[in-house]
Amino acid sequence: MIAPISTPDTPSTRFILKLSCPDQAGIVHAVTGVLLEQGGNILTSAQHGDADHHRFFMRIEFECAQPRTAGSLREAFAPLAQRMQMDWELVDAGRKTRVLLLVSKLGHCLNDLLFRVQTGHLAIEIPAIVSNHRDFYQLAASHDIPFHHFPLLQSTDEQKQAQERKIRELIEEQRIDLVVLARYMQILSPEMCQFLEGRAINIHHSFLPSFKGARPYHQAHERGVKLIGATAHYVTSDLDEGPIIEQDVARIDHSMTPDQLVAIGRDTECITLARAIQWHSEHRVLLNGHRTVVFR
Repeated sequence: MIAPISTPDTPSTRFILKLSCPDQAGIVHAVTGVLLEQGGNILTSAQHGDADHHRFFMRIEFECAQPRTAGSLREAFAPLAQRMQMDWELVDAGRKTRVLLLVSKLGHCLNDLLFRVQTGHLAIEIPAIVSNHRDFYQLAASHDIPFHHFPLLQSTDEQKQAQERKIRELIEEQRIDLVVLARYMQILSPEMCQFLEGRAINIHHSFLPSFKGARPYHQAHERGVKLIGATAHYVTSDLDEGPIIEQDVARIDHSMTPDQLVAIGRDTECITLARAIQWHSEHRVLLNGHRTVVFR
């Protein structure tokens, strides 16, 4: 089972269950049977069988006639999950994902996410914003979100470790579910990547795996490409190689300048990152080794 963030377990009527396990006969029957025994009525259900890896994936949204706690439903489901060797998570569908945003000097993704939350188009909570620069403290203040400036005056291992300790303390203090690198231009340590496994999303300013490294839009312009894009993926210790959640592209042509490509690319980054965060926060993404299963 994926360990839930420690939060008050208040009674609710609507829940989400997502799971993966070795593919075998009777999974759907067994899962729905347990939910029925607990008074659950299925509202939506999606499933996928990975024939290459012989693994089964499922997401179910269900409601109970009487208020229940997610904890009591987890206790009821745990014996089946253990018997079928499931990786699983059962959560209150009404609980918003608590997201920590990390940003450096490029603020387009940060601004886009804050606007989506403010207008109700992205149902998450943002308890804090962290940056290694001060550029966006006023933007954070305009949304009444605490801004934490954790500078890196020198990129020494000692300073980076000290900064990451502060970020970890903030994650634990604010009960953060998801960390988003909204154009945060620092490489996380392997230890930090392990700490955030499966709960940190990065937006890469390229349609991976092409044009990695610095100035990707200029590289694309020099090569005369006709499509540029962006990739949202989970963070791992392998730089820009984590499981991909979402990608998008925009068509371009020979008449466009590198600056125009940058502008188009930034719009694409915003859209791609917002989708990835939405799907993660709605518990639609399941890890499948180096890949993901996304029930949109």
